[in-house]
Amino acid sequence: MSQIVDVSHIAVDDVVPHRAPMILIDRLLQHQPDSLTTEVTIGKQSAYYNSHTASVPNYVGIEYMAQSIAALAGIEAIARDEPIQVGFLLGTRKLAMNIADYKLDQCYQVSVTRLYQEESGLAVFDCKISHQDQIVASANVNVFQPQDTQAYIADSIQGNG
Repeated sequence: MSQIVDVSHIAVDDVVPHRAPMILIDRLLQHQPDSLTTEVTIGKQSAYYNSHTASVPNYVGIEYMAQSIAALAGIEAIARDEPIQVGFLLGTRKLAMNIADYKLDQCYQVSVTRLYQEESGLAVFDCKISHQDQIVASANVNVFQPQDTQAYIADSIQGNG
C-alpha cells in the first residue's frame, strides 16, 4: 500500500497555475501516488458566493475537482523537477450532485484519483467531494495536459490541432 503524505504545508498557489482570486481550493491535505485530497471552506469571500443563499452553487464543485487535479499535477511536476503546466478540463461523466449548494462556514474535502493516463496527456480522474464523511458530489473528470502548452495553443489557433 502506498504511503499517504501530509502536504498541508504546501501552498495551493505553489502547485496550481491559477492566481487569486481564481484559486478556489483552500488547502492541500494528503497525497499519495495518483491521488490527492484537498479542502474547501466556504466563506463570504469564496468565489461565486451568493449572499442571498449564504452558499456557493453546486456546479462550482466541478471546478473544485478540476483544481484538485491541477494541484496533483503540480505536485507531480515539482517531484520530477519540471515546470507546472496548464491543463484543460474536457468534461465529466457520471456526474452526481447530491446537494444544491455548498453552505457558508462549512468545510468540504475533495478527493481525486487518477484512473487512466495516456502519454498524450489525456487522463481520467475519479473525483469525490465529501462533507462530514458524506459524499455530496462525484464525477469522472476528463482532462488534458499537453507536454508543451504554448505549442499546443499556437497549433490550435493556426488550425493544426
